[in-house]
Amino acid sequence: MNAKSLYQEVILDHNRKPRNYGTLDDASHQAVGHNPLCGDRLDITLNLNDEHIDKIAFHGESCAICKASASMMTAAVKGKTYAYAETMIKEFRDMATGKLNLDNPHHLGRLTVFSGIQDLPTRVKCAILPWHTLHAALNSVAGASTEAEHDPANASTV
Repeated sequence: MNAKSLYQEVILDHNRKPRNYGTLDDASHQAVGHNPLCGDRLDITLNLNDEHIDKIAFHGESCAICKASASMMTAAVKGKTYAYAETMIKEFRDMATGKLNLDNPHHLGRLTVFSGIQDLPTRVKCAILPWHTLHAALNSVAGASTEAEHDPANASTV
């Protein structure tokens, strides 16, 4: 199976059956992410306990790429430490914007299926929005946006 087919299969699977979809009533951290350009809107809720992400969930209205990215992200960071999640956030952003050399060691695993997104500039923000929102939630910031100075492709924002 070629990379493009695998990418499409993964996106469709996570869009149809998103993992960790919903909300946490007892969340210790939360943030709302918004991409005004295309209308993606995600809420990320999580429980951070002793620097570990014990529970995490997302919900909202978004395109298939954004929903699949959020689904895979929540599965990847669940049970991990704050520091590990922040490393993954940076690496995912760098991969999506073409700044990460995947031949070097990284923590992304299956998430590298999104590596081709860098060739679709209009979709990069869709894939990054969940990660940018997770960063906001982990750092007790109420919201995240993909526009102007809040653009997650800007390395100074994450």
